[in-house]
Amino acid sequence: MATTADEIRQPLTRADWLAVAAACVFPTLATWAYFVALAGSPAAKAVYALSKVVQFAFPLAWVVLWQRRSLKLTAPSLAGVGQGLALGAVVVAGMLTLYYGYLKASPVMAGTPAEIAKKMVDFGVGSPLAFLALAAFLSLLHSLLEEYYWRWFAFGQLSRSLPFAAAATVSSLGFMAHHVLVLGGFLKGYGPATWFFSLCVAAGGALWAWIYRRTGTLYGPWASHIVIDAGLMWIGYDLWRAALGSGL
Repeated sequence: MATTADEIRQPLTRADWLAVAAACVFPTLATWAYFVALAGSPAAKAVYALSKVVQFAFPLAWVVLWQRRSLKLTAPSLAGVGQGLALGAVVVAGMLTLYYGYLKASPVMAGTPAEIAKKMVDFGVGSPLAFLALAAFLSLLHSLLEEYYWRWFAFGQLSRSLPFAAAATVSSLGFMAHHVLVLGGFLKGYGPATWFFSLCVAAGGALWAWIYRRTGTLYGPWASHIVIDAGLMWIGYDLWRAALGSGL
């Protein structure tokens, strides 16, 4: 999918503004429901699945049915993929250095293994194979869906009426918002670490928006997203194993 110059020149209508605002807020409300309000409930998994169907169906429905626009699939951009992979590699190297060099044994993550273990129970993950399946889904498919949602739709729509910096900032803060709840849950609070890592998420979203705007395709941001999510799942697996090993 791509954003063309003609599309960018068409300003948003009032209805479009409302649609983008709803798109930016909905993932946070959904995360609060299945991750916070229904934590430990059998309903959490069903609410998660339903919210994802609604979230990822909405942009296509809005663009095709309401805006009456046709979709355009583009060939992979090798330049964009290279940029994305390079960015992902740098971020993962920094993440793993920080994790193994400090965070793993620090008070910041003292309660994180237990929280991850609880969430794995909520989502029916009870074996390394199941964790690998979840990691593959999140890293490969879910990352693509998030790029389509946040970069192609939210950022792409905002770019029709706002300059790049404003569109990237608004869409990236929306992308960050639901991560605040997830990070706050895993880090057991909303202290400096939660907000620091949340702002890192927003910075990543802005960089992905820049790659998308520069290349005109989602392949570069998606490649970067895959690498970073895979790194996060590696850390999550290490913490989950620590919880199982301690009997939590």
